[in-house]
Amino acid sequence: MVGTRPVITTDHATIPLPRRPLDPSGQVRRWYENELGWPVVPGAPGSPPRLRVGPRFDVLDVPAAAGRAALRHLRPGSPVAVRGDRMRLLIAAGSAEEVPGALDWLEWGTLPLDLATLGEGDLMEAPLPSEWGPVTVVRHPVDPGPRAAVRRPGPSGACAVRPLPLDRTCAVQGAAVWLRPPEPGGEVEASLPTLSAMGGGGGAPDLVRVLDTVATHCHRLRLRRVGAQPTACP
Repeated sequence: MVGTRPVITTDHATIPLPRRPLDPSGQVRRWYENELGWPVVPGAPGSPPRLRVGPRFDVLDVPAAAGRAALRHLRPGSPVAVRGDRMRLLIAAGSAEEVPGALDWLEWGTLPLDLATLGEGDLMEAPLPSEWGPVTVVRHPVDPGPRAAVRRPGPSGACAVRPLPLDRTCAVQGAAVWLRPPEPGGEVEASLPTLSAMGGGGGAPDLVRVLDTVATHCHRLRLRRVGAQPTACP
């Protein structure tokens, strides 16, 4: 009818409820648990979940420049993550405890090397697949206090992967992302570097080769930093 005013109701039953915000951290957690079978620990509100290190893999944390040099020793399906200027190479479960001895055997044990390991009982930020939107990787300090740190005082290719059902807005600056993501449904453990591959046995990459390469480049990076420091005037 012409001139009739619209009816304004205060009945809350007729007012649609606001849409619930997306829970990207929950989607990430479910992806890891359902697709990979990796144990996950929920993160703080607004933070990505964390992966339990030890049951399925250990982690070798190195400068990105050193990690890139070691990629040639890894199988295409061997997962590698990047966080800031650090690279995290997944290695076989239990290998973190073997790293110090392997470095001694390679005669790197007495030198200060900017590398560390995460092993049984440690947690790692769950990386996001790099396919999910533009992620600005910024300089970010490495997680403090890895349990099996290897720093010691010394003398003065991408695999096919089913994408996460995740909104791109969850990709934040400084977040860890997969450079080589794990392949859901695959045997991830078979692709991880291990000491048992030393001597050419089996199909897994040789962890000794990986360690020797990253240690060499860590030492070179340290020498460059020392050489770039200004000389004190007498």
